[in-house]
Amino acid sequence: MNAQPHDIFFDDFTDAELDRAKWNIEVTGEIYNSEQQAYVDSPETIYLQQGDGTAHGVLIIHPRYHRGYVSPEGKVFDLLSGRIHTRLKFEFTYGTVSARMRLPGAGGVWPAFWTLGIAGLWPQCGEIDIMENAGEADWASVALHGPGYYGETPLVNKKYFLPSNNVTQWHIYSAHWSPDELVYEIDGELIYRVTRPMVEFYGKWVFNESHFLILNMAIGGVYPFKTNGIRSPYFGIPETMIRAIQNNEIKMMVDWVRVTQT
Repeated sequence: MNAQPHDIFFDDFTDAELDRAKWNIEVTGEIYNSEQQAYVDSPETIYLQQGDGTAHGVLIIHPRYHRGYVSPEGKVFDLLSGRIHTRLKFEFTYGTVSARMRLPGAGGVWPAFWTLGIAGLWPQCGEIDIMENAGEADWASVALHGPGYYGETPLVNKKYFLPSNNVTQWHIYSAHWSPDELVYEIDGELIYRVTRPMVEFYGKWVFNESHFLILNMAIGGVYPFKTNGIRSPYFGIPETMIRAIQNNEIKMMVDWVRVTQT
């Protein structure tokens, strides 16, 4: 008889507030990729709410405009957002990692669901991008990063959606991770497969160590800029996005996160 998958991590965000036994809330330290936000630990940017009829509970990452915010490092930001991760609280090697999510689909945001390896510095630790979006509603991307295949990684693909079912609707983003392969799916549809030989054409396969989960919403930065070419009023962020953030219209919603193993 074949073994059945079982949960080794699950959160459906039905508590009154984020479960800090499972998640860490990151406070901005180093800023990467020319992103324009500071990450803060605040109920204004990270909170839970009841579902909308299709979800029991929902994690909200809600960017805010806060002109002149000074980070603990003394850097000044006008935009605040949220990033949570499971390092030292939940780490895993192999399995299926999934999340059901709704994205803003608005230019200049950079929501992501991904994992990082715990062994060594980036990119030697390995990075699995299960879902990234640079603010356009009709696509989401998946990617793999490691030594020799990072930044503009050749191991990347996009899924394009129909207008009636774009990223602003609920979708399940998944990656199946095994010792020699990563298989990416959206709503059960195969999007991309990366095998060890594909990786080793560029560099070392580093996906045999434990990883932790990350959910975040960056604002602006290199990926949105490469998509929209906008430099002002902020790098990668159009004026319409700033107004939408000021009007509290931009939210990343997560129904649940699950990791299973067989």
